[in-house]
Amino acid sequence: MIRGLKAPSFMDLALKTAENAGKAGEVPIGCVVVRNYEVIATAANRTLTDYDPTAHAEIVALREAAKKIGSERLVDCDLYVTLEPCTMCAGAISFARVRRLYYGAADPKGGAVESGVRFFASPTCHHAPDVYSGVGESEAARLLKEFFRERR
Repeated sequence: MIRGLKAPSFMDLALKTAENAGKAGEVPIGCVVVRNYEVIATAANRTLTDYDPTAHAEIVALREAAKKIGSERLVDCDLYVTLEPCTMCAGAISFARVRRLYYGAADPKGGAVESGVRFFASPTCHHAPDVYSGVGESEAARLLKEFFRERR
């Protein structure tokens, strides 16, 4: 666990995690879960590594955080992720009752927070975190653009 980082540093850690995922061949998305200014989980996309379509950075980090605190409810936790969460991840964030969501780059094609289905605005959404978009946006977008440019 990492203590005492400031909010921008939490996104910096998510960006570094994303960068490392890209180097490993995964889509460069990183996620950090914070509780009381302490990092309790850090994860990157692992869909290829784990042969698991649900192993998005957010899902992996939420699972790790829940295990660490011994509860599926992360009511006093904040989540930092480098890309706007998809519908699956937005649902998991809601079910976990995450307090605040900070994300970097918008995802007009696959995002579900301020793009696409806007999951948290849905009448069937039981809990919506406070959302802060654009945190580390340019660096997150750069990582993704470079990753996909190299593969085309």
